[in-house]
Amino acid sequence: MSEKLQTLLAGRWRDASGPEYATEYPHDGSTVATLHAATAADVDEAVQCAERARQQPSWAGLKRHERAAILHRIAAGIRERGEELAQLQRLDNGKPIKETRALVASAAGTFQFFAAACETWEDQLTPSRGDYFTLSAHEPLGVVGAITPWNSPIASEAQKLAPALAAGCAVVFKPAEITPRMAIELARIAQQAGVPDGIISVLPGKGSIVGDALVKHPLIKRIAFTGGTTVGLGIARLAAEKLMPTSLELGGKSPTIVCADADLDHAVAGVLYGIFSSSGESCIAGSRAFVHESVYAEFKARLLAGVKALRVGDPSSESTQMGPLVNPGHRASVERYVQLGLDEGGQLLAGGVRPEGAQFERGSYYTPTVIEGLSNSTRMCQEEIFGPVLALLPWRDEADLVAQCNDNVFGLASGIWTRDYKTAWRLGQALQTGTVWVNTYKVFSVSTPFGGVKMSGTGREKGRLGILEYTAQKSWYWGLNESPMPWATA
Repeated sequence: MSEKLQTLLAGRWRDASGPEYATEYPHDGSTVATLHAATAADVDEAVQCAERARQQPSWAGLKRHERAAILHRIAAGIRERGEELAQLQRLDNGKPIKETRALVASAAGTFQFFAAACETWEDQLTPSRGDYFTLSAHEPLGVVGAITPWNSPIASEAQKLAPALAAGCAVVFKPAEITPRMAIELARIAQQAGVPDGIISVLPGKGSIVGDALVKHPLIKRIAFTGGTTVGLGIARLAAEKLMPTSLELGGKSPTIVCADADLDHAVAGVLYGIFSSSGESCIAGSRAFVHESVYAEFKARLLAGVKALRVGDPSSESTQMGPLVNPGHRASVERYVQLGLDEGGQLLAGGVRPEGAQFERGSYYTPTVIEGLSNSTRMCQEEIFGPVLALLPWRDEADLVAQCNDNVFGLASGIWTRDYKTAWRLGQALQTGTVWVNTYKVFSVSTPFGGVKMSGTGREKGRLGILEYTAQKSWYWGLNESPMPWATA
């Protein structure tokens, strides 16, 4: 049975003023919730309210340890509702329940980390070079906008909301139109934890309406965006007109390298996880696997056996490893890319079809797919598919390998499988990516900054200094001289 949702907008729980729409469960296409989309007028109301609320003593007057206490309560609130939130996330985007539980736990950990970072954050007394002392301090930017994707909402939203609140900012959220639930629930938990009314608003709806109005609004002082590269470039252009800072976590076409000396048990498991977990709907998916020719045949045989054993099915099942894609339109896009790869000369080794059976008929399911025989220059190896599709490529020469890995507009992540630490270090330094995983893949720590290079984006999220992304630095000079300035008294 579907649920009617309201959102937190300008300090009140209410319907946004745009048209009503429905969200659907990717497993069977059933309606999960109905809610109203926001409008440009809603954006202005939310931002204006946030600007007033952030200046009130109930927020601006809080000391850092007091803000930290609120963040700790948000973390506790997420954990208290952990299973409920995981089930809601499953319904929102079709991820398997084990994965959504991990995302909820990650969100709680993010608030806990930034609570600690907030309370222990120190400004700097800089070395004096005259008859004065100098201080470098950081102040909240003001009202910031957060635009989040549909593939891992609660984790992405926590990574933006937690440091922004820690810095003392107000936040206006624009969640993905088809997955608004997690932002709404986080706002509810934050309100219950003591965040004052107006500090957080959630505006569901279309990016072309809500996102555009949010980025352009003169009171928005920063945009944190996770999503597609094309949209990110549009945000960067608009932000440039305002000289507004942004963090843009965009697309990827991440290479994973299997060296001749790799532990194949670990490498096969890691490559499978890197591309097929989350049904490949991940910016960091290891979608290009470069395997040394001396182990290529054995690796391929093991990989295909592993693909065959993957459990595709109902996201509510504890045993499911791969759920459906987010909707039929996205599945159709993945199918077009697979056909393109075959047209470009690739050979289909596994998958490439919709799974058969009554349990799959109403959902947006697609089988894990492996293609070999492609050149790295083909579109299928150059463009982000955002689905469970792996290109398998042999390599022989290390210099050529590095050139192929870097021959891509993206630079988000990479993986290396080798027993030789010198090889790992050498390759990792040569790869043009923001993250390098060695003998592991797709593991994260909130304490470690994350972001990309090239067309994979700018700025970093997470890490102790992530709070500073939401601040403006102010320098202080405090005179200690006993006599008036000599220039004016000469």
